[in-house]
Amino acid sequence: MKRAISIHEIYTKKRKVLPFDGIWEAHIGKPELKGSWIIWGNSGNGKTGYAIQLAKYLTRFGRVAYNGLEEGNSESFAEACKRNNMDKCKRRFVLIEDSIEELDKRLNLHKSPDIIIIDSLQYSGVNYTAYKELLKKYPNKLFIWISHAEGRNPEGRVAKKVRYDAFVKIYVEGYIANAVSRYGGKESYIIWEEGAAKYSLTIE
Repeated sequence: MKRAISIHEIYTKKRKVLPFDGIWEAHIGKPELKGSWIIWGNSGNGKTGYAIQLAKYLTRFGRVAYNGLEEGNSESFAEACKRNNMDKCKRRFVLIEDSIEELDKRLNLHKSPDIIIIDSLQYSGVNYTAYKELLKKYPNKLFIWISHAEGRNPEGRVAKKVRYDAFVKIYVEGYIANAVSRYGGKESYIIWEEGAAKYSLTIE
């Protein structure tokens, strides 16, 4: 049995809260550097663009590793990085292609990434038990999972469980990201204005 925590301890505990501002604060709030987020949406709706724009912003607060299991070091990924000027992040952003076992070993190293984006949850092959163990082992790191979609929901049993567990849940459709966040925020984030405008015309 764990020791009970007093109200004084709850109030005075030091937490690593990321000082989001502007559109990102309006979208997500001021999140902690811990736990799990999930991003999902159907193909061709802007998931990768959103994830890269988010990664770029997160490099202000820590080292970001993009685990590109699905696309890897492909031309499409390179173009997405160029569109978002990721070269400005320098060494605070890296692309890796690790299995969950390899990622675990990497995170054990000195000066390992603070924030890990896994693209995708389905390609990682992780089960829910391994997912929970990873979060428990690295309580001071933030894991962001990108998931395929089935309709308007994450695809598969594990992804649905991750959605319920995640501190921030982001659904991407028509180049607009909508977040449900434990940290506040909740304003829509436009990934690509032209694409979003064209998409809205197609569904009117």
